[in-house]
Amino acid sequence: MIHTKHSLRVRYGETDPMKYVYYGNYAQYFEIARVELFRSIGMSYNEIENQGIWLPVSDYKIKYLRPALYDQKLEIHTYVKKIPGVKIEFEYEIYNEDGIKITEAYTTLFFLDAKTNKIIKCPDYLVKLIEENWVE
Repeated sequence: MIHTKHSLRVRYGETDPMKYVYYGNYAQYFEIARVELFRSIGMSYNEIENQGIWLPVSDYKIKYLRPALYDQKLEIHTYVKKIPGVKIEFEYEIYNEDGIKITEAYTTLFFLDAKTNKIIKCPDYLVKLIEENWVE
């Protein structure tokens, strides 16, 4: 398993009139967390794309347990619990600054060759990085 943590503070523009984070902004939070997970194992998302690989989202599921509020510091835990094949699955948990879990989510992305627009297996160099950072 790979497990990373990333913190961010809720900005005013990300909230609705009640100062709750607008539901559509959570997808951006998870994208930030995924990008940081890749960076933490030694390859930026930009490097993956420069190798001709796209990673479109094919599935997204979220459970809101409590609202995130304006100016709160959030900690996003991101997990990869399976070695990827043609897809990579991420699990997320968001905690507020009191350490209370407020959100659970899942995304599935697949590996797409940018030139042929065909689904491919996770490139060997990325599998190797994931395996090198795997913790049981």
